[in-house]
Amino acid sequence: DDVDRAYFAVFDGHGGVDAANYSATHLHVNVGLHEDIVKNPAEALKCSFQKTDEMFLFKAKREKLRSGTTGVSALIVGNKLHIAWLGDSQVMLVQQGKAVTLMEPHKPERE
Repeated sequence: DDVDRAYFAVFDGHGGVDAANYSATHLHVNVGLHEDIVKNPAEALKCSFQKTDEMFLFKAKREKLRSGTTGVSALIVGNKLHIAWLGDSQVMLVQQGKAVTLMEPHKPERE
């Protein structure tokens, strides 16, 4: 289609780099191939995070890997920004020199 899209992501591995590298390699592919990418980008991000997690868990079990990762991604579709995150990674948007809160970070004491 004629809609401009851009994808950005950062992964912070815990207990090694395997999960972070896997996510960096596969999440954007899962997002791009998701059937809702055009009509519902937010749902495509959410489902793709879940699918990538399931894929890595299968690999980790098979190969006895013990790492994990946090992740945050931004998908720009036209003039809309979609943010998805997992774990304690955070996103900050600065607009005209002022911080704009986009999310409440995950904290152990927060349900």
